[in-house]
Amino acid sequence: MMRMCCPCHFGLESVVKFELTRLGAAEIAAEDGRVKFSGDWQMLAAANTELTAAERVLIELGTISVAAQRGKTAFDPLFDGVFSLPLEEFIGRDDAFPVKGSSLNSALHSVPACQAIVKKAAVKRLQKAYRTTELPEIGAVHQIQFSIRSDVCTVYLDTSGVPLHKRGWRAKANLAPIRETLAAGILDISHIRSDSQLCDPFCGSGTFLIEAACRAMHIAPGLHRRFACEQWQQMPKEVWREARTAATAKINRDAAFRAVGYDKDPEAVRLTMENAKKAGVSDRITVTQRDIRDYVPDEGFSVVCNPPYGERMLDVHAAEELYRVMGKVFPASQPVSVITPDREFEQHFGRRARKRRKLYNGMLQCNLYQYF
Repeated sequence: MMRMCCPCHFGLESVVKFELTRLGAAEIAAEDGRVKFSGDWQMLAAANTELTAAERVLIELGTISVAAQRGKTAFDPLFDGVFSLPLEEFIGRDDAFPVKGSSLNSALHSVPACQAIVKKAAVKRLQKAYRTTELPEIGAVHQIQFSIRSDVCTVYLDTSGVPLHKRGWRAKANLAPIRETLAAGILDISHIRSDSQLCDPFCGSGTFLIEAACRAMHIAPGLHRRFACEQWQQMPKEVWREARTAATAKINRDAAFRAVGYDKDPEAVRLTMENAKKAGVSDRITVTQRDIRDYVPDEGFSVVCNPPYGERMLDVHAAEELYRVMGKVFPASQPVSVITPDREFEQHFGRRARKRRKLYNGMLQCNLYQYF
């Protein structure tokens, strides 16, 4: 059993926790922007393959107090702590082990300096474990990550490699796309299920539509991609066959789900269908060129959308006018979920939301406004 951690968007911890519970993970604990849990190699493979809202799957190697100690230099606790970790259980003699990390509210505020100390300690530990002075680092990559918060350092190994939001179907995107993991979390919060009918009137590159179709049909987001730890000699190869076989068995081709998308940009319409074909869900999605002013509600459809933001794609006044139009064309009887950074959205939209949830789209603080 290993202790693992999945970073996620702030506000989506409950989504990741529920998915881990469904996978059978143990000792699940949600924190701000991350969910920790325990499991074996099979659980690690399943988490990488099936989690929809997590950004990575990390193995937690240990937690170290790096507070200043009498008689020691500032970096001694960090070096000693990393040196004490059982790195050789995961990193082979020839494996590469680059280091990256972050520091916040700590006396050890220089990230490059901390990187150098963590690397030095890891080298010394592995040299001692393998009784050698040479570590060629020509093997599989074992990315070491450290996170220092208020003089407490947690050290991880990244098992995912390429972030989990990289599903493989969105090689191209329009301006300011929403990340796939954030879209998946919003769809879960918006109760999009296998029999739902979804509309995105600002479909862009099709992220909401495609993620919803995959969610409805139980197509695991990592089913057709590879992960860094698949190259590790320490990881049993059969767990990946088992994980992919289990994920394939869950696919529901009989789901009643269907979706429609609109965008006033013809290139967005073309791009959405191109991405949908790559994802294998184009038969569930219909996309039409249409301005929001010409929106006609489809009975039984829920709206989930990421309209253009004043900060990035439109000037603020144009964005506010867009929200007013949305308030006019979306009937009060239609379920609507809108993510936007505009704190005055409800005023422009003309109605108070039934629910509001704080989320982050990248570094941009947003709210998810939900109407039922």
